Parts: sequence; structure tokens; C-alpha cells
Amino acid sequence: MNFIIKNFLELTTEELYAILQLRSEVFVVEQNCVYQDLDFKDQQAMHVLGYKNQKLIAYTRIFKAGDYFENASIGRVIVRESERSYDYGHQLLNESIHVVLKDLNHQAITISAQKHLKKFYETHGFKQVGETYLEDGIPHIEMIRN
Repeated sequence: MNFIIKNFLELTTEELYAILQLRSEVFVVEQNCVYQDLDFKDQQAMHVLGYKNQKLIAYTRIFKAGDYFENASIGRVIVRESERSYDYGHQLLNESIHVVLKDLNHQAITISAQKHLKKFYETHGFKQVGETYLEDGIPHIEMIRN
């Protein structure tokens, strides 16, 4: 998988469309969750796009400290369903953590993780803080990596 990291203004129309299509495919259709994905936070974020054979298959958005949480944060973590058996999620998260550490120069990272992915995030050094809460009808947990 090849990664491209861009801020919002650097995204082409085609890239933005592919991001929104993938987010809708996973978060709205696959997870059967009606929510407002277009939240005016993309403009502040760094976008990590993961491509395989010139097709977007993985994505995250990253915020510097103070833009979303007190710490830097990684969100909208997605791998296309047909590509999940290849461990691209681990590559995507490693790349996203690298962007936070090197490009944003932050150490602590906070995420709002879907609870069923707790073990996945723990393999990357995240630890649960606080109790389970519902976000858009899906159980979530706050996790921090120091």
C-alpha cells in the first residue's frame, strides 16, 4: 500500500470524492449508521490516504493537539471491507502514528475507538481511559497512546 499525506487544501476533487465515498461506504452503509459525516472538521485535518493499485482502500484523518482533543488525534480510521484480511489496518495506523510523531511533533495521541477494536488499538500502544459511551449508536471508548 502506498500512502499520501495531504492537508485539506491539497486534496484534489477526485481524492476528496474518494475519501467521502469510502467513509460513506463503511460508516453509513456497512455499519448501518445514519450520522453527519461532513462535520467541517476535515478542513483542519491532515489526511492519510492509502492506495493499492491506484484505488483508495484505507484512510485516516489526523488533528494536531487542541483541534479535536487535548492531545493530537487520529480518527475516521477506515480500511475497505474487501481489503481487511491483508492487515492494511496496521500499516495505516503505523503511518498515521508516524505522521503525528514526526510531522506534528506530538507524542500523546487520543482516539475515540469503536469498542470492538480495542485489542487492535492496544497492539499499537493505546490504552483505554474512561468508560464505554455511545457515539452515533455504536459503543466507543477513549484511548490514549503516550
